[in-house]
This record gives sequence, structure tokens and C-alpha cells, in this order.
Amino acid sequence: MNTSLWSGGESATDWGGLDARGVRSAALLRLLRGFMTARCFVALVLIMLQAFSWGIAGVTPPPLLLVLAVSYFAVTLLGWRFARVMPPIRGFGSAWIITIGVDLLAFALLQMLQLGNINYAPLFALPVLMAAVLGSVTVGLGTTAIATLLLLVDAGWHWLHSGGGDSPARFVQAALTGTGLFVVALLAHELALRLAREETIALRSRSTARLHALVNDLVIETLSEGVLVIDARGLVHAANPAAAEILGQELARLPLPFALDAQPALQALAALARQTFARGKGLSQEIPVAQARGSAREVRVRTRLTPSIDQRIDGLCVMFLQDLRELEARIRTEKLAAMGRMSAAVAHEIRNPLAAITQASALLYEDLQEPGQRKLTEMVQHNAQRLARIVDDVLDVSRARQQRVLPLGEQLVLDATVRTLAEEWVRQSQRQGVLVQLDSSGCAVRFDVEHLRRILVNLLDNAARYAGDRDGSIQVATRLGHNGRPVLQVWSDGAPLEPAVQRHLFEPFFSSESRSSGLGLFICRELCERHGANIGYERRTLGDSGPEGNEFYVVFAPAERRISQ
Repeated sequence: MNTSLWSGGESATDWGGLDARGVRSAALLRLLRGFMTARCFVALVLIMLQAFSWGIAGVTPPPLLLVLAVSYFAVTLLGWRFARVMPPIRGFGSAWIITIGVDLLAFALLQMLQLGNINYAPLFALPVLMAAVLGSVTVGLGTTAIATLLLLVDAGWHWLHSGGGDSPARFVQAALTGTGLFVVALLAHELALRLAREETIALRSRSTARLHALVNDLVIETLSEGVLVIDARGLVHAANPAAAEILGQELARLPLPFALDAQPALQALAALARQTFARGKGLSQEIPVAQARGSAREVRVRTRLTPSIDQRIDGLCVMFLQDLRELEARIRTEKLAAMGRMSAAVAHEIRNPLAAITQASALLYEDLQEPGQRKLTEMVQHNAQRLARIVDDVLDVSRARQQRVLPLGEQLVLDATVRTLAEEWVRQSQRQGVLVQLDSSGCAVRFDVEHLRRILVNLLDNAARYAGDRDGSIQVATRLGHNGRPVLQVWSDGAPLEPAVQRHLFEPFFSSESRSSGLGLFICRELCERHGANIGYERRTLGDSGPEGNEFYVVFAPAERRISQ
């Protein structure tokens, strides 16, 4: 049996050149349900016709005719409710019998038992159409041939019982009806093939469009640029996370679509969208956008119009947003990258004069006897050595070579060193109110003293730039982390950093101030990585109910020895 009646187990052979996916289409299933409903309707009409003949026309139909109509209605109703025929019908099996075969038999018996001038031959069009649409070419033409033979048999039956009165006309009518049924079967089958073929193409196109939509959504979600999709009425239909972060208006919490001009801070964007639709071309403008916290942010906005699909559907305005500060930082990074390469070359050239200065100051120190002059010479030597260290660091960063790990002999006691460096910074900066809390239990860390000095001084300078003047507005602390690693913390009560700044804190040449080079935190990170340490930032509250502030922390490599103090 080629067709499964109760399950979808038909073979995967092609039907008119279509694969199984095209055959098992929603359109064919809808047509099947339509045919099953039409059969029930025809059966109900036959019962009503018998009742009309009996009660109104005064003609008493044969009981067999009424029983046949009622039985046909019961069979079609059961088939509509319980039969699970999966198109296409490829053979004359059980699926064909309980649907098309039952119709042919019922209509043939009605034609043979007809009374008066009632002609049931047009009803054969229903099984013929069903076979042509839901079956193969063989099933369609075979069903049509069976219907034609049944009509000819009916004509022969009447010829035998009527003595040849109107038999020639019945034979001609049967032949013409059969010819028409063949034409209908061929046309219906071709139309069904085309419908299935078009739906297969539509399904493939829809799958491709859905795939492209998913890819577009993924690309838009991961763009560093903010993206807003706005229609002609000013409604936002899509907004990626970057747009919500740049605009800072909690757009992610708003249900889509939402009116852009309903947000007071975004009315300038809504006006730009309206201008874009009015002029019919993309525009570019720099707009200040107010933030919930902090000063307004300068945003570069570019708009583009999508082409309208047809006259009924308008195009959309796609708005691209860029934070000017991030954009300028990237441009500056690209420009200064070349300067970095030049700095490495200059550092090479500085080495030779530094060596000459160091050697000359050492020789001069030996010849000088006056304590004041010897003190000045020592200062020259000390600062020349520090400058030489800076040159080495610049060369290390520019070469991006493997950072060396200091041997055990170059370890330092964290608490004592941090206290000395912090007190030195306080004396030089004359900053008051700095609290120092040291609690690393005498741990020794693997770190160069000068490198730790540069890190701590840089973090304290940054803290002093934004902290208040009260006591405790800047706090330096050491402690042991949960994993036993020593931690250095520099906390200040400054305003929170914006998310855009946090993302680029430790990148080279990025700074929230135009006067800063943006190299301080980058060099701190490089020095920490050289010694196996990690540096980071978090917004933290002191204690349970203390003030909130910015904290930079350095997590050192695991301590290899503990020094008693």
C-alpha cells in the first residue's frame, strides 16, 4: 500500500517533481479538509432532496434511495471526524477507498436508482477533483476513467430495461460527461501541482528571510554603534543595547513600539527623524542628549531611509548613534599608535645620553668634596636611573614581549611599602584626609618597588582629582582576599564613572579629560600583568551604610612567604 491512512508513513517518492516537504504542505491539508467538508455538505443536500421529493413534491422515493443518502452522510461524517489521510494519494488503497471510492459507489447507485428527470452525473466531479488535486496523475486519471465507465454502465443498464428508448442520448451524455471529467482532472492536477510548487518556494523564501532576520538581529545586537528603527509616525520598532547605553534613558525597559518624542531627552532625535522623512534622504547631526546622571552626552546621529516595499507600506528611518567621546578616543588611539612606534625609536635614542649622564655624574661625585654638591649629584644620578626605568617600560610595552617575573629575592613587604609610598605621596601633594588601613598580615608580594610606586601614585592622583575634601574621602587599604591573595585598594568618594568610560578604563590613550594622555591606567595594567597581578575597578559602598565611591584594586600574585613585623 502506497498511502498510509492513519499516519504520515507514505514513501518519499516525488509527486510531479516535488519533494516530500512540498507534498506535505499546509495548502494540501487545507484542501483535504475542504473536500471532506464538501462531501458532508453534498450528503446533507441529498437527504434534503429526498425529503423534499417526499413531503412537498408528493413523489415517494424508493426506501433504498433514502437509506443510501443517510448511509453516505454517516460515512462522510465519520471520515471527516476520524480519518487521517495524508496527501498525496498515490494508489487505489484504503485511503482512496474510504474517500474517493465511497463517493463513486454512492453516486453511481444514486444515478441508477434515480427517479424522474433527476440527474446525479454532475456529482462525479467531486471525487474526480479530489483525486486530481490530492492524488498522483495515475490516481486522478484512473478515478476519472472509473467515473466514466460507471456512467456508461448506467446508460447500458437503462438501455436494457427501457427497450432502447432514450438510450442513445444517455450514451452520448455519458461520453460527453466523461470527456469533461478528464479535462477537469488534468487541469485540476496541474493547478494543484503549481500550488504545491509555489508553496514550496514560499516556504524556502520564508526560511531564508527568517534566517536573514536572525542574522541581522544578531549583528545589530553586537554593534558598538547604537541603532534605532523608527517609522513615519515617530514610533521606535527596534533599539539595540548600544543605543540604550548611549542614550541612557532605560530604553530596554520600554515596550516596543514606543513614541520617541514621549521621552523629553530624545525629542531632538524625533525631530531629526521627521526631517529625514520630510526630505526623503539621510541626515547627519551632532545632538546633546541629557543623561539621568551626569552631564549631557554629545552624540553623533546619522539617519538612513529604507526603500518602501510598495505604496501601502512606508519606509523606515534607521538611526545610527555614536558617542562622540568614544569616537574621538578611537581616532586618537589610531593617531597615537604611530606616535607610540616613534616613541619606541626615541626611547632607544634616549638610552645613550642617559648612560652618559649617569656615568658623568658618577665620576663627578668622586671628585666633589662639598656635601651640598655631592647631594645634588646624587639627585642627578637617582633621577637618571628613574628615567632609565621609564625608558625600559616604554620599550617593553611597545614590543609587547613576554613580561618577566621577578625572582623571590625582589619581593617586598606589602603593608610597609604601601605605608611608605602613601605617606610620601601625601607629603608631596599636601593632600589631607587620606586614611591608610593596612591588614595584609605581613604578606610579601612579588613586585618591584618603583613599579608599585608608579601604580599607587597614579591611582592616588586620579582619586584626588575627583574626591571631596573631607577626612576619609580617599582611603588606601590592604587585605587578604578570599583566595588568600593580597589586595591593594584605593577608594575615593567621587562621582560614578559612566559605563562608556568604564569599558575603556585600561585602554591606551583613552581619558575622560582632554588634558590627559590616557596612558596612566594602561601603564598600571601593563606593570601589573608583568608581575602576575590583576588591576580592576568597581563601584563600592564602604561598610553596610557608608558612602558610595570608586575603587581601584590590585590583586597580587599568591604570596610565597610571610614576613613577621
